[in-house]
Amino acid sequence: MAASRPAGKPIAEAPVLTDPTIADPAPLGLAAFALTTFILSLANAKVYPSAAAAAVYTAIAYGGGVQLLAGMWEFKRNNTFGATAFSSFGGFWIAVFFIVQVGHIVPGEPGTETVFGTFFIGWTIFTAYMFIASLRVSGAVALVFLLLTLTFVWLTIGSFHASETWTKVGGWFGVATAAAAWYASFAGVTNSTFRRVILPVFPLADWGSREVDEA
Repeated sequence: MAASRPAGKPIAEAPVLTDPTIADPAPLGLAAFALTTFILSLANAKVYPSAAAAAVYTAIAYGGGVQLLAGMWEFKRNNTFGATAFSSFGGFWIAVFFIVQVGHIVPGEPGTETVFGTFFIGWTIFTAYMFIASLRVSGAVALVFLLLTLTFVWLTIGSFHASETWTKVGGWFGVATAAAAWYASFAGVTNSTFRRVILPVFPLADWGSREVDEA
């Protein structure tokens, strides 16, 4: 018979490995996500509409390929959240490339409302529950997922209603999301390089443990 868990104690989570031969892939994955999101969001916000072409090719190489690799390395580090997030959004960017380049479906063209609306609403759902999970990671990462969830909400509305206004709003939220992701990446690589906290990311795991213990 299995031993019972003491009342009030949280279920132990699998620890994140800290193998010194494996660098933290999170700053790389965040950087790949941030840059690709930034370029596409500038196009969605109508700041530089022609930037959409650059975003599509960046999506397959950096946002897709590099971020997918970061996700695979997170599996090696036993980091379920990082592996799920980076692998999924790597797939997101690869999907964007194939939808536009192979499917020849361009956002904003007549008849594409349902295609992109359905695509974005699916990613809204995924990002929303990943935001909940991010509340055990850090404030910096949680902010990225909060802003990204709102970005997908506005893009979903903009797509289903063929609304340039809501798409622009989504574009500006996307720029904010990219900035937050760049900060998290900058903090991760800088703190690792200097071997001390230069830029805070506001870890939330300890807070979560205290809440469970006090419940």
